[in-house]
Amino acid sequence: MKLFIASHGHLASGFESSLRILCGQAENFTVYDAYLDESTLPDALDAFFADVPESEEVLLLSDLYGGSVNTAMVPWLKRPHTRLVAGVNLALVLELAVRKSLDDRELKDLIEQARAAMVLVEVDDSPVIQEEFF
Repeated sequence: MKLFIASHGHLASGFESSLRILCGQAENFTVYDAYLDESTLPDALDAFFADVPESEEVLLLSDLYGGSVNTAMVPWLKRPHTRLVAGVNLALVLELAVRKSLDDRELKDLIEQARAAMVLVEVDDSPVIQEEFF
């Protein structure tokens, strides 16, 4: 499974930076930061898909549902084995980056888990036990 992550500005490359820190040298994703230079997302998608066999599963990931980046990716949904997820967060990107493949039900479950990972953190008066993250 190949991932193509695109965003307005540097968010996509921020995801790439986080993936490399947390997962090491994953090779199954490509990122595109839109509107930073004269390059275009359609050209980047054309180049990406030129190197991906039609039988390969592809997940297109965008930052904002209905935004220009997301809208530019929609035409590629006509390609077999291609899906598009909008509004991604790092929790979802991390889960997807370590997968070899997944079906629609698994993808929907991962999206729900990523939504659940967004919480309002509130401080209360109870003692906090800090654990080492790494």
